[in-house]
Amino acid sequence: MHYCNIKPCDIADGPGVRVTLFVSGCRNHCKNCFQPETWAFDYGEPFTEAVEDKLLQALSPAYIQGLTLLGGEPGEAENQRGLIPFLRRVRRDAPNKTIWCYSGFTWEQLTGQEPSRCRCEVTDEFLSLLDVLVDGPYVEELHDITLLFRGSSNQRLIHVPESLKCGRITLWTP
Repeated sequence: MHYCNIKPCDIADGPGVRVTLFVSGCRNHCKNCFQPETWAFDYGEPFTEAVEDKLLQALSPAYIQGLTLLGGEPGEAENQRGLIPFLRRVRRDAPNKTIWCYSGFTWEQLTGQEPSRCRCEVTDEFLSLLDVLVDGPYVEELHDITLLFRGSSNQRLIHVPESLKCGRITLWTP
């Protein structure tokens, strides 16, 4: 897996101050994507153990609320596989931090309720390691600057642990 950017102090992609990892690779190609260069899976730098260590260090201050995954597309099967070991480390080494993920795939696609190429052998574990999933592609015609932590009104802020527990989508609220 490759990544294109790390923001150690991000306040736009989830609540509080967050560490943000932008992974490379996306086949969704949303209209007016804000980072089309990240569509290539080999764009940027390799995601190594040293990069994981750097991210965990960035997560360590008490004022950092958590980690946010963006892209590219973290939900692409290749990226899920690449992220799983790191997300396990975050859960183990920074258990009080939240993990948010932005995906152009929907909850229904990721959970297998609708067919999609994103569903793979690690998807269930991938989802179980998240706190919030911002799902659905950015749709320019549905753009709304008043929305909290999302760009278009079709996207949802899904509280993943609660949704997995009750078997239906539970929306995250601040």
